[in-house]
Amino acid sequence: MTDFSKKSDKDLNKTLREKREELRKVRFGVAEKRDPKAHKNLRKEVARMLTELNSRTK
Repeated sequence: MTDFSKKSDKDLNKTLREKREELRKVRFGVAEKRDPKAHKNLRKEVARMLTELNSRTK
């Protein structure tokens, strides 16, 4: 797990886009790896990034 509070907003948004794309691929079965926990872990990472971005705007 990376520390999202140390990343800049630009880097965090870029990583968020990448993770959402990866999550989409896992969700629709396009991903190469068939890890059963991949979907759950990706969703949690996206949620952590969104939480960090939202806390910065307040």
